[in-house]
Amino acid sequence: MAMRFGSIFGLIMVIWLIIGAVAAGQRGYFNAVPAQCSQFATISLNIIAGPLNYMGLNPVAGCELPRPS
Repeated sequence: MAMRFGSIFGLIMVIWLIIGAVAAGQRGYFNAVPAQCSQFATISLNIIAGPLNYMGLNPVAGCELPRPS
């Protein structure tokens, strides 16, 4: 029973991430290589959000890398 639950959960997760990647592609995030950390983070959040993108969620992230001293 536990093996079956793990397999079903894994399949759901793969489908969830595929839907998120499709949504990110439809928003044009894959047209160019991300030049900044915030662009990479936004693409990642959209993929992780999966089907929630189609319910109106539009995650945008920002990040700052530390400057060398």
